[in-house]
Amino acid sequence: MIEVSGFSKRYDGTQAVTDLSFSVARGEILGLVGLNGAGKTTTLRSICGILTPTSGRILVGGFDVSKQPVEAKRRLAYVPDTPHPFELLTVAEHLKFIGLAYGAPYAGDGVDALLRRLDLHEKRDAFASTLSRGQQQKLAIACAFLRAPEALLLDEPLTGLDPAGMRVMRDAVAEEAARGAAVIVSSHQLELVERMCSRVLVLHRGKLRALGTLEEVRAIAGKDATASLEDVFFALTEGSQDGEPPASTHPTTERLPG
Repeated sequence: MIEVSGFSKRYDGTQAVTDLSFSVARGEILGLVGLNGAGKTTTLRSICGILTPTSGRILVGGFDVSKQPVEAKRRLAYVPDTPHPFELLTVAEHLKFIGLAYGAPYAGDGVDALLRRLDLHEKRDAFASTLSRGQQQKLAIACAFLRAPEALLLDEPLTGLDPAGMRVMRDAVAEEAARGAAVIVSSHQLELVERMCSRVLVLHRGKLRALGTLEEVRAIAGKDATASLEDVFFALTEGSQDGEPPASTHPTTERLPG
């Protein structure tokens, strides 16, 4: 569903991402992890068409994001790390607006079900400006879910959520994948990624360090079966100066059918 091939992005002389290739199949949740500045948000923003790749190709549902942006964007939803709701719209009005704008299949009666699903029903008539940070995050995700996207990109989706909200969000993302969406979750919360994701992509200084299941990235990092994703992550990223994998590791870039 999501296909990234040879993607590179350069800003004013700074190489943010270099020759990155991976894919995400329908029903899969890919965890995108890396230190600050690794290129995670640049990658997500390029997939959804906000940024233009310096080189490479990005497909969503078989449509080139650069050459066929409307068709590609119809199939995806992106939730940034900092939500920016319309302050003078209520929660329900946000969803009605998105439903009208995108012809969302959940418009109408489905709005109530979605609000209950994300524990926002009691806030349906509240203005966005009165919501807590966590509630604004839920609202942004509700607007994304409303469209039943085929590709879902989430940048730090649990920011501002309490433990109960985190559980609701984890379950909701899993349900979207079970529905058939291809999901990318970018997060510094490695325990979350370990619990939610079927595969993990480790970015370091804009380069792919490892890609695969937790078992596969453990092997790449030289760790045994008891190692956590946190152990694996630091083994892959600490002590590197040039962003290249240690000589003993061989990151895999096999692609799943999209």
